[in-house]
Amino acid sequence: MKLHELKPAKGAVKSSKRVGRGQGSGKGGTSTRGHKGAQSNSGYSQKRGFEGGQMPLQRRIPKKGFKSLNRVDYVPFNLSKINELVTKYAMAEFSFETLREHRVIQKFDKVKVLAHGELTVSVPMKVHAISAKAKEAVEAKGCNVAII
Repeated sequence: MKLHELKPAKGAVKSSKRVGRGQGSGKGGTSTRGHKGAQSNSGYSQKRGFEGGQMPLQRRIPKKGFKSLNRVDYVPFNLSKINELVTKYAMAEFSFETLREHRVIQKFDKVKVLAHGELTVSVPMKVHAISAKAKEAVEAKGCNVAII
């Protein structure tokens, strides 16, 4: 077998329908478009989602919910997770920059500290948000918390 001998399997390739080539072809005259109407003319294009006049799916399904444009999504970090990260990467400071450096979070993420677990390491923090209980736990450890 050589590259120039390769060809598709039998029946895999169909030739295109040649329309409008005279009455003898069987597809002349109206060129398989039927008689009159918008769809028989050139330049006709159907709207996206058009279902032949039937109520389209996107209008049949009821509207539900609301997405706020001002919502801020935070990446949550519990105190137990902070212990793991600080010991694993030997962080001098738990901040957005150090987390980006170690590829724990992405460029536009925002960091929020939550109070689940217990803080065993003493490390200063620079975060976007922190819960009240987590702030108490961190300050009880003798660390300062800066909100970015």
